[in-house]
Amino acid sequence: MTAPIFLPLRLPPGADLRQALEAALAQQGCEAGFVVSGIGSLGPARLRLAAAAEALELGGALELLTLSGSLAVNGSHLHASLADARGRVLGGHLGYGCRVRTTAEVLLALLPDWHFARAPDPATGYDELAPRRRDTPAG
Repeated sequence: MTAPIFLPLRLPPGADLRQALEAALAQQGCEAGFVVSGIGSLGPARLRLAAAAEALELGGALELLTLSGSLAVNGSHLHASLADARGRVLGGHLGYGCRVRTTAEVLLALLPDWHFARAPDPATGYDELAPRRRDTPAG
């Protein structure tokens, strides 16, 4: 079994945070990974709060306090906590459209022996993580 490969990233201003992380996974030829840590600044940002159907749009300068989650070939599951200029903190599911304001420093753990995908789960009603070793047939 191959050990995880750690990939430190510095994302520049204007990058879409979620798209950049998914692109980094693909560029490494990897099908599974986790965000170990992430900090930086965003503006604007999109978070989907617990049980909400739509994402909340956040404007202005925001500090990215935490970022974690899984990266899969057909969808990622990322959580973030953000603070505004007054120090108010909000957290939720990180959506597309979160633009790096000055920098984002992220550490990825790539898992070359694994394939992560999202599959419907009748118990939750959501597409959930379906991990499998790459040498195991899909099923």
